Amino acid sequence: MERRSFLKMSAALGCAATVTGCNSSSDDANVVPPTPPVGDEQITWSSCLVNCGSNCPVKVFSRDGVITRVETDHDITDGDDIYQVRACARGRSLRQRTYAVDRLKTPMKRVGKRGEGKFVPITWDEAAKTIGTKLTSVIAEHGNKAIFRSYGSGAYYGFASNACFNRLFNLNGGCLNAYGNYSWAQQMEAAKHTFGTGSTSGSSTVTLSNSDFLLGIAYNPSEIRQSGSGEGYDYLKALQKSNGLKVVMIDPRYTDSMLGKESKWLPIRPGTDAALAEAIAYQMISTGWVDANSLDFINQFTVGYDAASIAAQQAIFAASSDKKEQEYAQVMNPDDNYRDYILSAGIYAGEPLKTPEWAEKITGIPEAQIKQIADDLMASQRPYIVVGAGVNRQANGEQSMRALYMLSVLTGKLGNLGASNGELPYMSGMYRAGIPAGSNPVKESISFFTWSEAIHNGKTMTARTHGIRGTDDLDTPLGTNIKVIISASDSSLLNQHAEINNTADILRDEENGVELIVSCDCWMTPGAKFADIILPDTSWLESNDLVNDSYASGALGYITAMKSAIDPMWDCKSMYEAAALIAKYMGCEAEFTEGKTEAQWLEELYQKTKDSSRNLGVVPAFPATYKEAQAIGFFRKNMNDNHVAMQSYIKDGQALTTPSGKIEIYSAELAWRAANWTQENSAQNPSGIKGDTITPIPQYTVTWDGYEDEDTKVDYPIQLAGYHTKGRTHSSYHNVPWLREAVEDAVWVNPMDAALHGLSSGDKIEMYNQRGSIAVKVRVTPRVAPGVFALGQGAWYSPGNTVGSTGHTLDEGGAINSLTRYQPSPVAKGNPQHTIRVAIKKI
Repeated sequence: MERRSFLKMSAALGCAATVTGCNSSSDDANVVPPTPPVGDEQITWSSCLVNCGSNCPVKVFSRDGVITRVETDHDITDGDDIYQVRACARGRSLRQRTYAVDRLKTPMKRVGKRGEGKFVPITWDEAAKTIGTKLTSVIAEHGNKAIFRSYGSGAYYGFASNACFNRLFNLNGGCLNAYGNYSWAQQMEAAKHTFGTGSTSGSSTVTLSNSDFLLGIAYNPSEIRQSGSGEGYDYLKALQKSNGLKVVMIDPRYTDSMLGKESKWLPIRPGTDAALAEAIAYQMISTGWVDANSLDFINQFTVGYDAASIAAQQAIFAASSDKKEQEYAQVMNPDDNYRDYILSAGIYAGEPLKTPEWAEKITGIPEAQIKQIADDLMASQRPYIVVGAGVNRQANGEQSMRALYMLSVLTGKLGNLGASNGELPYMSGMYRAGIPAGSNPVKESISFFTWSEAIHNGKTMTARTHGIRGTDDLDTPLGTNIKVIISASDSSLLNQHAEINNTADILRDEENGVELIVSCDCWMTPGAKFADIILPDTSWLESNDLVNDSYASGALGYITAMKSAIDPMWDCKSMYEAAALIAKYMGCEAEFTEGKTEAQWLEELYQKTKDSSRNLGVVPAFPATYKEAQAIGFFRKNMNDNHVAMQSYIKDGQALTTPSGKIEIYSAELAWRAANWTQENSAQNPSGIKGDTITPIPQYTVTWDGYEDEDTKVDYPIQLAGYHTKGRTHSSYHNVPWLREAVEDAVWVNPMDAALHGLSSGDKIEMYNQRGSIAVKVRVTPRVAPGVFALGQGAWYSPGNTVGSTGHTLDEGGAINSLTRYQPSPVAKGNPQHTIRVAIKKI
């Protein structure tokens, strides 16, 4: 039965009920309502594709074209290698999300001012023609660099994903590239300049069962990776196998990854992690332990621990025929070495000793506990150190990450099963073929985070000032401003970007700013309200697709052959269909589709997926065709990957991809950038942004809005910590009432702070700073450090009619990015959105 017929029948039944109830004397009162036809219940497989890293499968039940319920995977009995992949509450609420009241139903164009949310329906043909014509004219006038597809991770895994827009642009000369992402930007640079890796090459989570000590800093897989498979599941299994493992967790919050699974929780002040690392390093070095136990390892595998190692590498670079290596040699300074820095010797003789006593005053962690961590690391034979991504999303998070990575180096145990280097755990997965996007002819790229600045200043942004990549030299400008933004499954257009109020002002500028903003999404998000054209996407439960297990699914790999439970509702179309329609008006429809239907594309991609050697041994075996695979739905395989961080280098002798080929405590590239990039805070710019400086060795720095920032702590005395809640993935699922009831959107306040400010659970407060004001409810709990308030990120921005304490409209939605700062980090030019200071008052 078609959904349209079902709705008509429902309306008829409603009329019959009305007649019966209001006119009992009428002949119509005895009308018997028609008996609705009831078809057989259908079961199909789909997937939850939000960016949590797991892509959990879901089983969808429907009848007569209506989804009746959603269940998770429970088709097999759990074993050691093959087990159920149970979706969390988010995946299980997909029926509610699919039928949400704010679903976009038809293409629309803006009729009010940007941000007002005033739109009128238009046809798909008008929408595609408007977009295609504008893209063509902007490319002709400003070049392809004026086109930008903003970073979005709301649905980028399958065939009909936002990769379709990349394919469209690349067929038409390309668009402005972006590097990095909102999750890992600073840690990727930190790992690159330390280990030559991408920050996700730590030992596999399953190897934790071989460890004798776990030190987790901001590591929270039980909430971040909730899947019944995935990193969170592997973490719990590893803890069970390694009975007696000492687990020390350092975090401003007492998270669900603890809850009795830890030996000790040490709450820390946000942004002070590097000070903690330096105090631990001081204990390891000053006691003579490093000299006696790990110095040989350090001398063999690293550069930068002492002056001699830097001088030796400097001589190698100086003798090289490579121009860049010669430039490295010119800026390297052996006196600027890690050992002298930690011990306050040499050029650092005038600085305070990095003792545990010194660090206690900064971090809030007692001196005795810092010494105990050092003792545990020194006693451990297989220390598993892991640093969560929350550390990198701080002001100068690059420094904090590199400082913490140093602890694994000082132990001298890298390369051994059970040890790890501080990076996020390595994950393997099954292969899934995707639509070919082609190569982008545009060579330049900006940091993902600087797009809002590039709207007005892109023309003058350079490598020296903004980290632009792909230009001819440090001072060749990008050359154009962004004129068109295509936002597809993307809340970074507003809600997830820093400093919402400022971003909104930038987007509102139609005269000198962006000329066209397109939002392709399923729901009227805060960012969609700023679009000029809205394209309604199909939801996952309305889609046929092919997806794999994503990037954090742990030991178990899997493939879901998604089958639509219902036909696309209203006038929604997939991103593939939307991009194909725009391609028609850009003269490349034939090249875009290659003459294939969606079904033909999916069959072709399925065959490539089925034939991949990486997928051998899948259970059950792949059938011959995609249609047959849809009937089965879900396929899994344990990848049996026990990756050990640095093993290929330490044990197998494979050089790292750092300039020296070694672990770089002293980074030659960062020394070069410090000498050549424009720094916000340097000897040449001493009044610049506090703490935004580049150094070749990791150093704790006092930053803007940090714990030690004297300029803001009086007016804004509270440190606000953002975190990922179980009720959303970033901003996805915020519009599901079930989840809003299940996971409270409230700011966590320690009882000591509650007493200080006269707060009780349930109170409503305004939190504010110079960038914005938000209204939130209070939850008093001992699960957060004193002096720190903690608020889940991702709530939807919803400005009301009240003016807040600093003149900004009060955000009734409680979006934390109303309070965050746009200040690209010094190395990655990434987001520092966990560095926040606020003041509060009761509402």
